[in-house]
Amino acid sequence: MIPVNEPLLDGREKELLTQCIESGWISSEGPFVTEFERSFSHYIGTEYGVAVCNGTAALETALYALGIRKDDEVIMPSFTIISCAIAALRLGAKPVLVDMDPETWNIDVNVVESKITKKTRAIMPVHIYGHPVDMDPLFDISSRYDLKIIEDAAEAHGAEYLSRTRNQWIKCGNMSDAACFSFYANKIITTGEGGMVLSNDPTVADRAASYRDLCFNPTKRFYHTELCYNFRMSNVQAALGVAQLERIEEFIAIKRTLGQYYKEKLQDIPHIRFQVEEPYAKTVHWMYAIELDEECEISAETMIGLLKERHIGARPFFVGLHAQPVFARMGLFKGESYPNTDRAHERGLYLPSGLALTTEQIDTVCSSLQDIIKRSSGHAR
Repeated sequence: MIPVNEPLLDGREKELLTQCIESGWISSEGPFVTEFERSFSHYIGTEYGVAVCNGTAALETALYALGIRKDDEVIMPSFTIISCAIAALRLGAKPVLVDMDPETWNIDVNVVESKITKKTRAIMPVHIYGHPVDMDPLFDISSRYDLKIIEDAAEAHGAEYLSRTRNQWIKCGNMSDAACFSFYANKIITTGEGGMVLSNDPTVADRAASYRDLCFNPTKRFYHTELCYNFRMSNVQAALGVAQLERIEEFIAIKRTLGQYYKEKLQDIPHIRFQVEEPYAKTVHWMYAIELDEECEISAETMIGLLKERHIGARPFFVGLHAQPVFARMGLFKGESYPNTDRAHERGLYLPSGLALTTEQIDTVCSSLQDIIKRSSGHAR
């Protein structure tokens, strides 16, 4: 089987994990947590980093840290993981959805302003599959309406955006009031599970640190004035993160090289579109994603099954938040329509994308795609 993902753990991971065990520092009190927070925030370019147990927790912690509360509205794409909506709902806020841009699969920034109401407090752009959102229009909107921006940069470690208004390249995660990262096993750097909230605002960082640690009173321990959670990252996880971060530029180079190779191999296969890279973006190709056009005789779901028969792993695109049964039962998004998101789910899939992937494996994936499409066309009608 050519897996969808396989991380590289052949650096100093074992050495630093051994230090955790030998020292006895395995909880969130260990020194690697602080080191990872400092090193990762410095890499992205922010002043502060607050490590948490996963990316979903990072989203909720960031929203809390920015003061999002009951009945506030947070604008976000429908085409994203359910974590974005969960984070808002757990704080009593309401997710307000926007369809995707059909070219980048990111939030359609041209629609965001039309979704603003008197209750809107924040915008949550998601850098899908490692391609940066076009942030300049959101900078303008947030300034004119006094809205917070929370970047979901879980899939965009090291990706960069060219801001035309600021005339500079900026790393994803350093363009907002608070940004969220995930270090799940399939991310560019991993801690197994884990996440982080980044910010340049000390108040936001302090509130995030408090929320991830049960909101302990700083002067009177075990005395709580707010209901918060234990979202702490362990020293063991952070040790992995420190070792992984030492090689992040190497990993990004691998991802970009393999992404270019995929693009070259796929360009002559009919009915397939590879994710674009806009001039304002330096994508990191977190996932090598494709979309089958309407002329293709098979759906993404069918393609995934046929690839599996050939021992090739693949995964579907996100089901839109508006189409999630759990939200329908809650009465959310009733009557709302997001056709680009629906089409992407029906026609989109991502291919083997791990750091251990080889060009020979990509050759196998692409030749299999070509053969499957040829066979389906040959038997069509």
